[in-house]
Amino acid sequence: MADSIPLNPVRKNSKKIAYYNAGRAARYQAEDETSNLDEMPLMMSEEGFENEESDYHTLPRARLSQRRRGLGWFLCGGWKVLCGSCCDCIFHFCWRKKVLKARTVWLGCPEKCEEKHPKNAIKNQKYNLFTFVPGVLYQQFKFFLNLYFLVVACSQFVPSLKIGFLYTYWAPLGFVMAVTMMREAGDEVRRYTRDKEMNSQLYSKLTMRGKVQVKSSDIQVGDLIIVEKNQRIPADMVFLRTSEKAGSCFIRTDQLDGETDWKLKVAVVCTQRLPALGDLFSVNAYVYAQKPLLDIHSFEGNFTREDCDPSIHESLSIENTLWASTVVASGTVIGVVIYTGKETRSVLNTSQSKNKVGMLDLELNRLTKALFLAQVVLSVVMIALQGFVGPWFRNLFRFVVLFSYIIPISLRVNLDMGKSAYGWMIMKDENIPGTVVRTSTIPEELGRLVYLLTDKTGTLTQNEMIFKRLHLGTVSYGTDTMDEIQNHIIQTYAPQPSGGGSSGTSGGGSTTSASGSTPPRGKAQQPAAPKVRKSVSSRIHEAVKAIALCHNVTPVYESRAGANGDAEAAEADQDYSDDNRTYQASSPDEVALVRWTESVGLTLVNRDLTSLQLKTSSGQILTYFILQIFPFTSESKRMGIIVREEATGEITFYMKGADVAMASIVQYNDWLEEECGNMAREGLRTLVVAKKSLSEEQYQDFESRYTQAKLSLHDRALKVGAVVESLERELELLCLTGVEDQLQADVRPTLELLRNAGIKIWMLTGDKLETATCIAKSSHLVNRSQDIHIFRPVSNRSEAHLELNAFRRKHDCALVISGDSLEVCLRYYEHEFVELACQCPAVVCCRCSPTQKAQIVKLLQQHTNNRCCAIGDGGNDVSMIQAADCGIGIEGKEGKQASLAADFSITQFKHIGRLLVVHGRNSYKRSAALGQFVMHRGMIISTMQAVFSSIFYFASVPLYQGFLMVGYATIYTMFPVFSLVLDQDVKPEMALLYPELYKDLTKGRSLSFKTFLIWVLISVYQGGILMYGALLLFESEFVHVVAISFTALVLTELLMVALTVRTWHWLMVVAEFFSLGCYLASLAFLNEYFDLGFIATKAFVWKVSAITVVSCLPLYIIKYLKRKFSPPSYSKLSS
Repeated sequence: MADSIPLNPVRKNSKKIAYYNAGRAARYQAEDETSNLDEMPLMMSEEGFENEESDYHTLPRARLSQRRRGLGWFLCGGWKVLCGSCCDCIFHFCWRKKVLKARTVWLGCPEKCEEKHPKNAIKNQKYNLFTFVPGVLYQQFKFFLNLYFLVVACSQFVPSLKIGFLYTYWAPLGFVMAVTMMREAGDEVRRYTRDKEMNSQLYSKLTMRGKVQVKSSDIQVGDLIIVEKNQRIPADMVFLRTSEKAGSCFIRTDQLDGETDWKLKVAVVCTQRLPALGDLFSVNAYVYAQKPLLDIHSFEGNFTREDCDPSIHESLSIENTLWASTVVASGTVIGVVIYTGKETRSVLNTSQSKNKVGMLDLELNRLTKALFLAQVVLSVVMIALQGFVGPWFRNLFRFVVLFSYIIPISLRVNLDMGKSAYGWMIMKDENIPGTVVRTSTIPEELGRLVYLLTDKTGTLTQNEMIFKRLHLGTVSYGTDTMDEIQNHIIQTYAPQPSGGGSSGTSGGGSTTSASGSTPPRGKAQQPAAPKVRKSVSSRIHEAVKAIALCHNVTPVYESRAGANGDAEAAEADQDYSDDNRTYQASSPDEVALVRWTESVGLTLVNRDLTSLQLKTSSGQILTYFILQIFPFTSESKRMGIIVREEATGEITFYMKGADVAMASIVQYNDWLEEECGNMAREGLRTLVVAKKSLSEEQYQDFESRYTQAKLSLHDRALKVGAVVESLERELELLCLTGVEDQLQADVRPTLELLRNAGIKIWMLTGDKLETATCIAKSSHLVNRSQDIHIFRPVSNRSEAHLELNAFRRKHDCALVISGDSLEVCLRYYEHEFVELACQCPAVVCCRCSPTQKAQIVKLLQQHTNNRCCAIGDGGNDVSMIQAADCGIGIEGKEGKQASLAADFSITQFKHIGRLLVVHGRNSYKRSAALGQFVMHRGMIISTMQAVFSSIFYFASVPLYQGFLMVGYATIYTMFPVFSLVLDQDVKPEMALLYPELYKDLTKGRSLSFKTFLIWVLISVYQGGILMYGALLLFESEFVHVVAISFTALVLTELLMVALTVRTWHWLMVVAEFFSLGCYLASLAFLNEYFDLGFIATKAFVWKVSAITVVSCLPLYIIKYLKRKFSPPSYSKLSS
């Protein structure tokens, strides 16, 4: 692919060492292999290996410490290290954080708490009454532009430096600061009101005297709080009791983790069994809780009751907790508060996302600094031409102040207002309904993107699962043969003497071939045929039963408002009503599986903590008692359940999970790996289902070990995992399921559009390699004619070296790589790998963790210096979205967390095309034109000042004073200049039809030093013409020079706006005439600056007209000739 790129080992720098320390375990093995690498056909220098980061770890400690000691070390920079260490120590001593510790919380006794805990008040305010003004001023004046104007304005208090009136400097600065402070104050008031509303919410607190009302902010650790249905949970609590008979309740966690599914929470058994609510005070019990942590998906603690013999000990896990900011979805709950305020999970997980600064802002900042340099140079030239006579230093500063309009203070105001206007236009676009702009500071970034990193599930696909395939090893069923399975299930559960749906009889089931066809039965069949039929029917039944039992799905029946208002009667009527049943689960895959079992005749109708009930097609209810449940985790990639069948008393352990996790657990078979690959190639998500029958003795032994492991306070997760693992051996493989995740609407044309726009698309997914490759092909992320290079799994340096060699020989092919291999490559060959990958038309990274996704974004930013956009829909995409230069979130099935964390939120993936190609293009082009025009407006008046001073003996006297300067920057020119935010070079339809136009934007040609220098030349030419013309044509009095030049200046600016505009909007015309009208009307009040008698003469009119024509006409001629002989690409289309 890029034969010129030598694969030299990457030299580690300190920033990246921490990132890749994950692979340090294999360090020594990798070093041993480096001796063999010299024989390989690539340029590999020994020198490169000598600087390996790992080598420094193998140096003797004595040598390192020896090098650090001595006078030479101290003089050559050691003193800096010592001073830095001392400052760090003082800082940490003064600002040391409170150490978070585990705690013992007595039920209903806050006074027994050994330590002081934070107040349970929500505080989202940035400032208080005393820090507001200093804080806002610091945030504003830390930028060069604002600080510069503050220094210039303050200089006017020095009499010898004073030029003109104070308000000409302080009024614009004061206006900008006032607008900023008002906006910040408004935000602060809104935050304060929102916080006060949340902190003032009333909750029922259980005390010895009964229930009392308490504010949310007054809740303490140890309080017993009652939370009603649909009420927000005010603090982190352990769940003690509920009004629900099952001893469990549902909570909504969308405000905490972004997930829309309801979570099932379980009350502590000991307190749930108490006869009455008041008995909570009669028991002597406490909760031991681990120290506050960030992880919202884990909790370890114990519940202990001491007033009985023996003491009751109950282990607590995440299912016994109610985190703050979640909402109770069913019943009324009572909990004991364990964490408040800053120690709650929701507050600990609230991180301030980085302030994103657009590339256009950085470019304008560089140009501003260049203008400041030019201003200083011009001032020095003026002093030099004076001959450095008298107090030249004071005169130098006066000239700096005189030319301060080179850098216009209105630049920041105009750009910020423009960004707000672009955001409003995006949200009002009817073609992309539901789009929300959450970060108004970077709309121009949408027009500069080179890389788009996208999630797969829920972003390119709908996250709407449909069951497509069931494979039993010898038999495979597809959507067209599901009726075969339904017939087997109906026959299995047909009314007959066998109890509890035994799989022993099949009731005349038919033999099923691999294609799912059913041959006709005949009398002359072989005697072995009934045995085969029995076997297939039995296996189908076992597989369907396993799928119907092994899950975390709960059927929910919504309350209907009955006509007679009898709630109990209504509940009885709807218990098993199919129309009113919805399924709640943490994964859409599980819901798809349960819906499929319902379609084939085995319906989940009820579930609580201890049992679940299935209904057969004949109406028979099968009850199973839940003995244990092992939830799915990203580490284990599987979930399990142990159930006891009520009818037979049989105990069965069911498990399902990803093929990589299950392959080593199930009994030997020769078909699983092959069929998983086949399904993945079809784009199906696969799950392996297995079971194991347990005797009563086996289960009792397991239960005692499992309970003991759950009560341990140290390494609980490891001990529990070890006990469960002892059960996960030699499971009987039942079936393999395939579920399809359908593509989002218009994904293919959208990806095609983006590719034609020159945007390189990388797909980052946690899914398996085969599924990711299949979706990449079906979505046309990779063309069907295009080669795909699947990067072999590599685990060490030499393997990575060989595989990179193979990859670099490929040309124009897409790359598919797993997260593990990617990490190895980046550890040793970071620069080379990124350079090769960036030349691919598409890259697919599978098995990526959320942190890896964010790290890939940062790598692209570091190595390419191009703008990256990340788009996703789930909580696992948030880190990637926040790391990218521009983050886009989709409101999907996985919740709103990604869309809330993003800079832009859309409802469908197809909207991204218009968002980038139309709105991104317009925002960038408009801001570039607006920024340069505002600078031109400042440079032209500074040129006139320079010409004026040079003619009048280099005197540091202002040309225009007082209101003229303020009016020039505001009412005389502001509206026409700002109307450039409505300009567009091509129509939206044309931009979508020719996305190739977008490629030009990434080169940054709309705002560059070249375009800036053109505007500088225009400003110098026009400023010189206006000033020299006025000086040549003025008559007896100096006041005529001011009148002629200023009027010509205002007219020139209005005509220059007209020259810059590419597509007229009616508001632009209104702005032009309004500004002209304001100027003409104000002439009557400006007798202090103008001779009103002279203004009314014909001489004034023709002189102003002549100067204006000379300053503008050549530019109009140049623009016409350029468009005729060298038109830009967009003008060719529009013509």
